[in-house]
Amino acid sequence: MASIKKLKSGAYEIKVSCGYGVDGKQRSQYKTWRPSPGMSQKQIDKEVQRVAVLFEEDCKRGQITASIKFETFAEQWFEEYAKVNLRPTSYTRMRQLTKRVYPVLGHKKMDKITSRDIQAFTTDMQVNGKNYNSGKPLSRKTAVHHLSFISDVFNYAIRMGMLSDNPCRRVFIPKSENEEKEIYTLDEVKTLFGSLKGEPMKYQVYLMLAIYSGFRRSEMLGLEWKDIDFDNEIIHVRRTSQYTKEKGIYTDTTKTKKSKRVSKFPPIIMDLLKRFKEEQDEYANQLGSKWEEHDRLFTKWNGEPMNPQTPFEWLKGYCERVGVPFRNIHSLRHLHASLLIYEGVDVVAVSADMGHSVVGTTLNLYSHMFQEARARNCDAITNALDFSKKDDKA
Repeated sequence: MASIKKLKSGAYEIKVSCGYGVDGKQRSQYKTWRPSPGMSQKQIDKEVQRVAVLFEEDCKRGQITASIKFETFAEQWFEEYAKVNLRPTSYTRMRQLTKRVYPVLGHKKMDKITSRDIQAFTTDMQVNGKNYNSGKPLSRKTAVHHLSFISDVFNYAIRMGMLSDNPCRRVFIPKSENEEKEIYTLDEVKTLFGSLKGEPMKYQVYLMLAIYSGFRRSEMLGLEWKDIDFDNEIIHVRRTSQYTKEKGIYTDTTKTKKSKRVSKFPPIIMDLLKRFKEEQDEYANQLGSKWEEHDRLFTKWNGEPMNPQTPFEWLKGYCERVGVPFRNIHSLRHLHASLLIYEGVDVVAVSADMGHSVVGTTLNLYSHMFQEARARNCDAITNALDFSKKDDKA
């Protein structure tokens, strides 16, 4: 039976015994109920009894959380769920998010955290300076990542029968204006290509293949020679190469099922790959037993898979050497997508080429590019129906 106690504040404390823990101590759940202004004592007595009965039923169904702090339960989530179900890179990113979440919410009890608490936290990230390096407000995307982590922990508590509600579902993160992606211009690409011959062959291949393919960096570094079909001029994307501090460099599956794909390439790329293979084989023979055979295209000096940070550092230095602004390594993928869109390739084909799991992802990422491409359709129709020009030519 639930016990009811009137507090000095006028509120009522409802207590329900939930048995004993492994330590032999009794476990109880508490709920505070405050009567509405104007209620008579008779109405209060009736209503508090009703609330107590409902609360006791929820406790019996296991739908009320134990008195546990968010940080404590989140650590259980990491151990019981995240470590088993998340990719190592995703697990590491989630761990990074705790640096901001725990100081704000970690000390609060799960059943005491409200939607307003979480709303205030996410809003504060976007409004006030929270970036550890610059002190500037964080992006909407970063706020969404933090909210997703908090929500995942609450959803796990619900699945475990400890909670009946996720306060995150009422939290609102305002949409921000989509910043136009930084993409290398064709003149900049011409400069990059024009100075490539003085660079190591593996970086020549990396830059040209990245632009011609649109592959993610992890997909590029996961390529193996058996993925390349020289006869049919196609390349298979079958795996990724990842890095975490705990595991080091390791091989993983592709980001999604649709990321596993096949792409066709022009002779200029296939010829470059053949020369690269010959050079790598010759170098491996010279190195002898010091060479470790992993079949990877992009390697360290001894054949081990290349560190994911290496292409970033090389491209940054190369851009400085040739006088081209460094846009970041992922912008090569954006450049590939923009070239497809401006050449009139439809969104479904672009989505498949980029390895996106759904077409909506492609539309969200490159909506402004598709809008600009559609705007050119207007000029095309106008030119086609401009009979005056045709009459002049006649």
